[in-house]
Amino acid sequence: MRPVNKALLLTACCAGLALGGCNFAPHYQRPQTEASASFKEAVPGPAGAGPGWKVAEPNDGALRGRWWELYHDQQLSDLEERVAVSNQTVAAAEANYRVAHALVSEAQAGFFPTLVLAPSVIRSRSSASVSSGGGSSGSPSTGGGTGPRTTYTLPVEASYEVDLWGSVRNAAAQNSFEAQASAADVETALLSTRSALAQAYFALRASDEQRRILETTLADYEASLHLVRTLYDNGLASEEDMAQADTQLYNAQAQATDLGIARAQYEHAIAVLIGVPPALFSVGVRPFNPALPEVPVGLPSGLLERRPDIAAAERQVAAANAGIGLARAAYFPNLTLNASAGYASTGLSKLFDWPSRIWSVGPTVAQSLIDGGLRRAENAQARAVYDASVAGYRQAVLSAFQAVEDNLAGLRILSVEVAQQHRAALAAQRTVRLSVVRYQNGLDSYVNVITAQNIFLTSRLAELQVQLRQVTASVALVSNLGGGWDASQLGQTERTALHPPGAGARAEAPAENAGPGIPNPPPLPESAKRPGDLLQQNERDMSPGPGPQR
Repeated sequence: MRPVNKALLLTACCAGLALGGCNFAPHYQRPQTEASASFKEAVPGPAGAGPGWKVAEPNDGALRGRWWELYHDQQLSDLEERVAVSNQTVAAAEANYRVAHALVSEAQAGFFPTLVLAPSVIRSRSSASVSSGGGSSGSPSTGGGTGPRTTYTLPVEASYEVDLWGSVRNAAAQNSFEAQASAADVETALLSTRSALAQAYFALRASDEQRRILETTLADYEASLHLVRTLYDNGLASEEDMAQADTQLYNAQAQATDLGIARAQYEHAIAVLIGVPPALFSVGVRPFNPALPEVPVGLPSGLLERRPDIAAAERQVAAANAGIGLARAAYFPNLTLNASAGYASTGLSKLFDWPSRIWSVGPTVAQSLIDGGLRRAENAQARAVYDASVAGYRQAVLSAFQAVEDNLAGLRILSVEVAQQHRAALAAQRTVRLSVVRYQNGLDSYVNVITAQNIFLTSRLAELQVQLRQVTASVALVSNLGGGWDASQLGQTERTALHPPGAGARAEAPAENAGPGIPNPPPLPESAKRPGDLLQQNERDMSPGPGPQR
């Protein structure tokens, strides 16, 4: 009988290993999406480019991962470098990846047998009634073997679940795909955080430029007030003109003061994005540079490889596909191979004697017979999860196409609008000059001067806002094109997330921005004041001209 039993066991093991190649997961294919041949809003100019973008060339990956250098601002570059080191959103995404990576290792442990050493010392006493066979005598048996005894065991137990239906492989694959999606999420967090930092930085610079415009406008209004006062002293202006000039000046002062709030908020946001307390961070005043780089724009189909959020969504689809195979495998029995060997004795001194040896070996087959529809529900759930992930992937692709089209349209239309707004500002400036001359000569009331000056200020600020919207759209375009990342870098992203560059490092601001923070708004340096940009009235304009008072 013993040779027959060994043959049956060997046959069962071979059959299990042969069936280990079964896998019930559907053959995976990336979901199909419809991509146009080109972006509709990418209307090229005569040179094959548009405002703020150009047709992508093969060497456009030279700035891959360092897209902020396109804007040629060293302070911005220094700040962007700190995001990967000390931004807490990125750190959390990296930690989430390490969690997913650990889950992969947990799932892959199912490919190997488990070996357990389970020594025990048990003190026990058997029932006399049971030992005597449950006899009817009223007194317990006085036979041996019912007294207390100590049993020493030292077994080594091994077990291995044969992956007959691919459940272990699909569980490992599912966790691996989810870990890859988590790695892509790290890149998405980096890209979105760096984009937010760049937009906040340019908004701060525009805020300083707006304050410079208002400071220069205040000089204009003070000159106008001096002109009105001179005319009033000479009996050529009314007290009402004086009150109107005062009102205009004080309103502009309040407007300039209010800008400090927005500037402070932008500066504090930048500090948090690089992971430092706002109290230890400050950004000095520098000119706002609205020049746009030429961002390389490729084909719409390229977004499927260059957007980390799309890569994450696609990996989630693959994980859900593996989940279907995992659910289907539950319909079939589990085969586990068990073996144990060791020693057992009632005396510690005899534990390792040859007669004290024990062993067992044999397979276990487990199959659910009645589960109340549990497996059917789990399969339906797995299919629904897959369908939802496919829809999520396609939505991510459509949203990416939309975002790029939005930014291309914005850059193209804003390039026309900024030119129109600049011409409007120049026309308003000329209107101010003419209205001042007419007022000096008594041909117009001071209301016309105030109206012209307000229109000029509004036009100049509107031009600045259009320029800021251009730069913001440019940064958003870079971000929505993937920031130079592509799916081939996913492995490098995983390695970086496992060993992040900022692990254990103290969050620090760049040297230029570090130290005790300066309360906002910082004073404008003299070099930042460019009065030539706006109307400045000199002493020659302040002499009263002929004509009746109005």
